[in-house]
Amino acid sequence: RDWEKARRVPTELAAELAHAAASGYAAWLQARATSDFAGFLPALEQNIALKRRYAACFDVPTYDALLDDFEPGLTAPEVSAVFDRLKVGLRLLIERIGANTGAVDDSCLKGHFPLDGQQALMTRIAGRFGFASGVWRLDPTAHPFARSLATTDIRLTTRYDERKLEGALLGTIHECGHGLYEEGIDPLLERTPLASGCSAALHESQSRLWENQLGRGRPFWRFALPLLRETFPERFNGVDEETVYRAVNKMEPSLIRVEADEVTYPMHIVLRFELERDLFEDRLAPADLPDAWNAKMREYLGIEVPDVAVGVLQDVHWAEGLFGYFPTYALGTVLAAQIWQRVRADIPDLDEQFIRGEFTALREWAREHLHRFGRKFTPKETIARVAGGPIDPEPFLRYVGAKVEDLYGA
Repeated sequence: RDWEKARRVPTELAAELAHAAASGYAAWLQARATSDFAGFLPALEQNIALKRRYAACFDVPTYDALLDDFEPGLTAPEVSAVFDRLKVGLRLLIERIGANTGAVDDSCLKGHFPLDGQQALMTRIAGRFGFASGVWRLDPTAHPFARSLATTDIRLTTRYDERKLEGALLGTIHECGHGLYEEGIDPLLERTPLASGCSAALHESQSRLWENQLGRGRPFWRFALPLLRETFPERFNGVDEETVYRAVNKMEPSLIRVEADEVTYPMHIVLRFELERDLFEDRLAPADLPDAWNAKMREYLGIEVPDVAVGVLQDVHWAEGLFGYFPTYALGTVLAAQIWQRVRADIPDLDEQFIRGEFTALREWAREHLHRFGRKFTPKETIARVAGGPIDPEPFLRYVGAKVEDLYGA
């Protein structure tokens, strides 16, 4: 299937796409630094034009062709059906949060956290999740990511900020979820095209499950708070588990996608999906993108965007021609809740295990039901195997609804 797709794209077009992605990245860096959308517009328009030519190589609607590169077999109407339901449910929750914004205090996660202490803490926590000895490493970077050179060579990265702890903590756990997926692939698939994650959404389901369902859960903090007290005694000796739990779960609409909480994050993705689809279905001109972005931020999150650097230029994806990628972030978040529902049914004492700092059962369940298969099955077949059916937003809405009730009340 990969070969059939690749052979449809002329060599010259593939080269143009690669060059436009590289030059677009450079243009984006400069434009974001100076908040200059007009300076970025020519690179954006070139990427869009090339992606139209690329999509024309396939016998499907333009945006479906772009989605297929990241979530094979998925269509724009299928994504819209999931996102339309998310919009209805999440906007109600965001209204409830907005009426009670002072209910959660996250000040314990802000202050001064020396870099060496953070690095030691993150390495220690990641090491407890069950990577085999000698197959992984954790390094700093500007934008966190995970890479697999083999099932026995997993490279994780995270971003540190000495002024606050939450980003490095949850970012590390997130990338561990990606890394565990790659390490868990059956070694018999090594050195074949099947030895990688099945799709972007399924990969994101693993990182989001470890970050949110595990890393933002009360049981995890029964285990992790003593580690924080040991590493940063001056910050956490007088802080109890409930305070830290509430702090890492604080919810509030914000400008930046990568810093968003569980409830508002999918709305950042819905916004980007709708704008991408409008661009490629000729309902939106690239030059009008900033105004359309700002209007949706106002409508969906109640936020005024002060400038394009923290608005339409905050992400690198469009600069590199990665149209169709954004939806998989929210789809993975939805899938994580579906999978979590099944995990909890299969492992009734999961909370007790987390409190003891034992994560083997979760890792092995995921390995048995998802990781080991790599790309042996299509994404839809794999989702049916691991989640019990197609992508369904209802488990996620129930999960975040219960958390909003817990943290913010009626």
